Amino acid sequence: MSPELISILVLVVVFVIATTRSINMGALAFAAAFGVGTLVADLDADGIFAGFPGDLFVVLVGVTYLFAIARANGTTDWLVHACVRLVRGRVALIPWVMFALTGALTAIGAVSPAAVAIVAPIALSFAARYGISPLLMGAMVVHGAQGGGFSPISIYGSIVNGIVEREKLPGNEIALFLASLIVNVVIAAVVFVLFGGLKLWAQRAVDTKGDGDTGGTGAPGEPLSGGTGTHEPGTTATRPAPTTPLATTRLTPARTATLLSLAALVVAVLAFDLDAGLTAITLAVLLSTAWPDDSRKAVGEIAWPTVLLICGVLTYVGVLDEMGTITWAGEGVGGIGVPLLAAVLLCYIGAIVSAFASSVGIMGALIPLAVPFLAQGEIGAVGMVAALAVSATVVDVSPFSTNGALVLAAAPDVDRERFFRQLMVYGGIVVAVVPAVVWLVMVVPGWG
Repeated sequence: MSPELISILVLVVVFVIATTRSINMGALAFAAAFGVGTLVADLDADGIFAGFPGDLFVVLVGVTYLFAIARANGTTDWLVHACVRLVRGRVALIPWVMFALTGALTAIGAVSPAAVAIVAPIALSFAARYGISPLLMGAMVVHGAQGGGFSPISIYGSIVNGIVEREKLPGNEIALFLASLIVNVVIAAVVFVLFGGLKLWAQRAVDTKGDGDTGGTGAPGEPLSGGTGTHEPGTTATRPAPTTPLATTRLTPARTATLLSLAALVVAVLAFDLDAGLTAITLAVLLSTAWPDDSRKAVGEIAWPTVLLICGVLTYVGVLDEMGTITWAGEGVGGIGVPLLAAVLLCYIGAIVSAFASSVGIMGALIPLAVPFLAQGEIGAVGMVAALAVSATVVDVSPFSTNGALVLAAAPDVDRERFFRQLMVYGGIVVAVVPAVVWLVMVVPGWG
């Protein structure tokens, strides 16, 4: 058995063990890098560590540190309730508010699971309170997170664009961002229509001021025709959706400073081309110095599992590169003889694995594996990278993925077994349909 095939089989074992044994894939990848690098590739420690992504490590630590502070001092809660107030509490718009909010959070640097963890509990509480399908609300949150997930300053965007630059592939940061955003907006619109979103327009508005005035046409407590209220036991009367006021939050000096810091991060990266990770760490340190009580636990809330995951997988990919496995595998895929067939197979591999394991992990592995295949010039690199990125992330609605599991755990007052089955079926449909669609739209025309 060739060394290249051994290294590929070890990568498969890493994915299988991480999926079935709930072990951090990054830790497994570090162990695999040590074993394969030492025993198969005859690399020393320096050769193994050559693939460690130091720049991405700083980005991950910096942005998650800053967002841990924002969550600790209530800035993210303020953002959630401010968004709801902007739409005057209209129930039908709340799913779209949650979509936009999670998209904004990931677009400016939050890790996707972190954004979902922030928004999902509030979103699913709204769903339970106002008769919104939990599947609808959960899907809107996850697709919102993925919609903003490939902005140039986001975690996913930084990872993919960094890999593209490192592999010397043609890249287009804006095209990658728009591809993910458009796909997820379209999916969200379909989900909204299919799972009762249109019926929500008949519901009264949420009381955003706490004075009982919802802005609806009915008096407080009066049933509204066409609403999605519940039936009282033993009666045929409909109890309208509750009008409990939203918890109000106010801007404090710490929250104001945090909002300015988030804005400064966007400006620094987009306007001045400063490193996102170093800028975020600097802003987080300034906030911690000014408000140490709010920030005391923030370092412990950095997304260390995600940091370990990404750094471990990319270190192992570096070992594969040193061994020549990436070139060997890419030539094997290209050897199929039908480039478009090879492209769609890669998209499905990314989607299937990501539905059960890590999206960032599979992106970190698949894009480098596709480099020699793309180098042939028959498939546009920009479209292929975008298709792989979308295929590997849009499936995060699966209950086996981190985001899907967060949604499942956050849903109150539901039949959890039934909700799990709904998420599993929906995730299976996404896996079956989306890779083929993005391949048809992004790869077949030959973008890039």
